[in-house]
Amino acid sequence: MPKRMLEGVVISDKMDKTIVVGVERKYMHPLYKKFVKTTKKYHVHADKKPAIGEKVSFVECKPHSKTVTWELVSKE
Repeated sequence: MPKRMLEGVVISDKMDKTIVVGVERKYMHPLYKKFVKTTKKYHVHADKKPAIGEKVSFVECKPHSKTVTWELVSKE
């Protein structure tokens, strides 16, 4: 089974070897038929940290810690 790959924007880089990435998603509301934007935060393991506001892509991996289950693939 292929690993999930997501793209998002770096929100925080204050932790050691971990960044927080926000992934924005658009979907249509079932009742009102308007598009709604939601953002979900992911904790991503990164040896070389990108700057805040930079667009990155990351992939699913085995857990590094309790909350970190994603690895940085590339900076764009």
